[in-house]
Amino acid sequence: MDAELKSLKIDRSKRRVSSGGRRAAWIVAVAILLALAAGGWSLIGSRLNPPADVAILRVRAVSAGSVPQGVVLNATGYIVAAHKIELAAKVVGKVKWIGVDKGDHVKENEVLVRLEDDEYQAQLQEARGQLSNLQARLAEAMHGSRPEEIAQSLANLNSAKADLDNAKVTLDRNRQLVKEGLTGRQAVDDAQARYDGAVHKVDSLDKSYVLAKLGPRQEEIDSLRGQVEQAKGALAYAETNLANTVIRSPVTGTILEREVEKGEFVTNSNVGDRGAKGYVVSLADLNDLEVELDISQNDFAKLRSGQHGTITTDAFPDRKYDGFIKEISPEANRQKATVQIKVKVARPDAYLRPEMNASVAFVADEKPDASAAAPRPVVMVPAAAVRDGAVFVMLDDKAVRRAVKTGETSGANVRIVEGLVGGEDLILDPPATLKDGAKVRRKG
Repeated sequence: MDAELKSLKIDRSKRRVSSGGRRAAWIVAVAILLALAAGGWSLIGSRLNPPADVAILRVRAVSAGSVPQGVVLNATGYIVAAHKIELAAKVVGKVKWIGVDKGDHVKENEVLVRLEDDEYQAQLQEARGQLSNLQARLAEAMHGSRPEEIAQSLANLNSAKADLDNAKVTLDRNRQLVKEGLTGRQAVDDAQARYDGAVHKVDSLDKSYVLAKLGPRQEEIDSLRGQVEQAKGALAYAETNLANTVIRSPVTGTILEREVEKGEFVTNSNVGDRGAKGYVVSLADLNDLEVELDISQNDFAKLRSGQHGTITTDAFPDRKYDGFIKEISPEANRQKATVQIKVKVARPDAYLRPEMNASVAFVADEKPDASAAAPRPVVMVPAAAVRDGAVFVMLDDKAVRRAVKTGETSGANVRIVEGLVGGEDLILDPPATLKDGAKVRRKG
């Protein structure tokens, strides 16, 4: 009986164990639900606020020895040819032949273009004929009248005198007949008229005879001499025009642009009419290059004529060239508040081309102190990466803001004095909405 009663008794220890297991199960279930909820919210948050895609640049620190010491000013400009020539034709005509193309190297006096010259050949022939004609007339005047011409003039004079004598005899006879009443007064008048005509003819031929013996006047000879000189000038002009149909290179250099083709019409004016070209080629000596800079008036006092600087280009930033200020504009630009200067490249090479972007780091006159401590490495970064005195670096897929102290600029780069040491993954051109600690993702 007691055994049966014991079997009917409730075992509270088992109940406690069973209730504890259920409580633990509930706790685990709630934890799982919370984890799932957190994961869901995280997934939703990542979709609503995805990581920003950013461009990354590994910061490099270079030795200070590779950066010009004592830089007082950095300026940017363009490489230009010191003497660019736009070669124009001196005469008008069509292009008959062109023997160069863009980029060709040419020597001084080398033939570049030939124009059609038929018209100029005809003008030259005409000028030669005119000169020969005037020279013959001058020679004739210089030698005077020929003996045969003088003899002919004398014979004409003697014949006229004979006619005069005959007219005098006839006149006298008719006068006598009138006195005797044998003839009328009309016969005397006719004889008088013939006599007067004979007198004038003798006088005229006598003067011609004198002129034949004297020869041409000096004034006539001088006039002919002037006409001969004028004809010589016309001949020289025609020869020059013919020679100018052949266009030659005035210097040794490189063809920068070819402006004409065969059959095109060229003119000798600066602006072509109706499609005519004003010049045929442009060329320059690429061994004589300069950097053209516009210097702010606030920085102009830092520079002087002959001051040296280090030249670099955006195309080849690792190549450096020495240069010095060759020319300073005598006047400033009022609108831009700048002064133009030109820096001559001391030893240009084939890497430099006109119209390239270039930067010049002008150095101070004094030399750096050799006893000074070794300079710290230099960190240069793109200026666009600096915002409000700070930069963002990527660390563990997050954007970390770092305050920096900047120094001088060189082209599109700025020197970081404090804040970066090299090796950081710098975020280029960070978005304006980027916050410190925001998640980011490398582009590409």
